Amino acid sequence: MTRSALVTVVVPSLNQGRFLACALDSILRQEMPLEIILMDGGSSDETGEVIHRYQQHLHYWQSEPDSGQAAAINAGIARGTAPLVCWLNSDDFFYPGALLRLKNALESKPASPFAFGHAWHVNEAGRKRLPYLTLPYHKTLLANYCGICQPATLIRRPCWEAVGGLDENLQLAFDYDMWFRLHKQFGTPARTSGFLAANRMHNATKTSSQLDRHYNESISVVQRHHGSVPIKWRMLRPIMRKVRHATRLLRERTRHD
Repeated sequence: MTRSALVTVVVPSLNQGRFLACALDSILRQEMPLEIILMDGGSSDETGEVIHRYQQHLHYWQSEPDSGQAAAINAGIARGTAPLVCWLNSDDFFYPGALLRLKNALESKPASPFAFGHAWHVNEAGRKRLPYLTLPYHKTLLANYCGICQPATLIRRPCWEAVGGLDENLQLAFDYDMWFRLHKQFGTPARTSGFLAANRMHNATKTSSQLDRHYNESISVVQRHHGSVPIKWRMLRPIMRKVRHATRLLRERTRHD
């Protein structure tokens, strides 16, 4: 934590205490001055103990009921002062040097509102399983698939503030919506190579447990910003139900491998 922080990192959390220390450690290992803001939704697990251990490293923290993840992230970023902002879910983590690479990508593209890189899907124990399918930015591609993995992103604060932060009416696709809005107002994002972050896959994630709601929100986001919904969204929903079910069974069998 420092007054000259370059990045505000918000960590939204709710009953993910078993992963929280890993997330915080990954932030503290980043090679730049930053401020960590932890927004816990009133967890009833070991989160309080983790917060106590890391309290000296936190610019701000709270643990109380909130209005949802997007609202918590917005409130956290509003409490920060750094010119660059991001959030890291408490069950995800950065790889060393991630934020520096994203900052450098933004410096190389002064007009870009945000930067993104590659990420791994990892299992519950943090072991790499498969890379997130990260795609070059194009609005038509984005309308078919969110090829930007949120943990591997960094946003300019003025751009964040200009679009009003995350849409608090969304619970699952608010990052997807943000990429459309930032591009519409400010242009194409910067992209950097290399794997920057890990997206932890386990059965308690909202994406795993709320497939239909995730699809419905994503479709509404695409409709709002693209004007029409590619047929891919309708065709793949029943297939994805089966894939998610099979993936959940596989995770149960190999959760600590």
